[in-house]
Amino acid sequence: MARRTHTLSGLDPIEKASRDELQALQLQRLKWTLHHAYNNVPHYRAAFDAAGVHPDDLKSLADIAKFPCTGKKDLRDNYPFGMFAVPREQVVRIHASSGTTGKPTVVGYTKKDIDTWADLVARSIRASGGRPGDIVHIGYGYGLFTGGLGAHYGAERLGCTVIPMSGGQTEKQVQLICDFKPSVIMVTPSYMLNIIEEITRQGIDPAATSLAIGIFGAEPWTDAMRAEIEGRAGIDAVDIYGLSEVMGPGVANECVESKDGPVIWEDHFYPEIIDPDTGEVLPDGEEGELVLTSLTKEALPVIRYRTRDLTRLLPPTSRSMRRMDKITGRSDDMLIIRGVNLFPTQVEELIVKHGKLAPQYQLIVSRDGHLDCLEIVTEVRPELSSKLSIEERETLGRELEHHVKTYIGVTATVRVQTTDSIERTLTGKARRVIDKRPR
Repeated sequence: MARRTHTLSGLDPIEKASRDELQALQLQRLKWTLHHAYNNVPHYRAAFDAAGVHPDDLKSLADIAKFPCTGKKDLRDNYPFGMFAVPREQVVRIHASSGTTGKPTVVGYTKKDIDTWADLVARSIRASGGRPGDIVHIGYGYGLFTGGLGAHYGAERLGCTVIPMSGGQTEKQVQLICDFKPSVIMVTPSYMLNIIEEITRQGIDPAATSLAIGIFGAEPWTDAMRAEIEGRAGIDAVDIYGLSEVMGPGVANECVESKDGPVIWEDHFYPEIIDPDTGEVLPDGEEGELVLTSLTKEALPVIRYRTRDLTRLLPPTSRSMRRMDKITGRSDDMLIIRGVNLFPTQVEELIVKHGKLAPQYQLIVSRDGHLDCLEIVTEVRPELSSKLSIEERETLGRELEHHVKTYIGVTATVRVQTTDSIERTLTGKARRVIDKRPR
């Protein structure tokens, strides 16, 4: 299918509003959010009091810098429902992202939150070039992961026909694309390349399918990957951004007519860039860590949430709201493997709990074609090193593979070695992550 001609008709009024109008709305909503969080979430009341600030201290948007930041640890420490700002009975849906073993980061939504989320994903699909009546093929995972259902509700809200395929089964993905003829696909960019290769393997020209638009997120991707996808599939490839703690997909989205970085939907999320070391707020244009404050969330308001994503804020172009640059990295040690967040400490916890494995390990990340692969190398405990056969160590490896898949949601290959097999530095510490993926 040839790429579409895109027009700006049908935008929400706020997408065309003046900066003054937008900031007035942000200030009004920010005041409400701070009071809502302070009055209903013990964590925020304690954090604000400890910092010596009160919601009434917010007189301007810049005053948000007086308030303490929120991190993933705060959500884990209040597991499962301690960060909810409404009675649990008013929470109509719960999602969760991978966290430390047994304790994922829990997110709740009221009915109004779900409606807001659907509206913003619908806005994102429209910004990508999608229109009512389009068939949308969703290859994001469904379940506790926010990707599948977030995309699903947004596509339905826009008035599209949804194919809820979820992830995996690449041959079936291709069959449905060929048979159902969707014009829009929503999936991780790396898996899109896998789909393109399967289409080619079946003797079909990827550029000859019905697809016209790809909305790709859940993992960092480069403009080089965009060019490859667009060149091979003959589609417009646009970037969608989100994270479950703040809402899910649809926090920001590129506009297809400019493809110059995701537009942050600032009527619902207030962005800041901070120095990740000092916490100082940086001016627009400078690179630092993205911090987001929700403006309309009822069940789980987030105040100055540290995303750990490194980027910069850019001036508006296609919409009245600011854009964010491509994510250049993270200010922590989190890995993203096929759209799933993974911290080395999560693996460490599983290894330590095992009993027969020593707390020495390496995570080796590589790329097979266009998909990330994770290999975990660990050791048996010293007292067992000479007692266990190769077959017994292989059995331990399969057990750890099962636990990693069950608790973290990542498929990994585990290699269990004898004691002192993993190289240590002069300080005795192991190099935990070896990332062999091309930059």
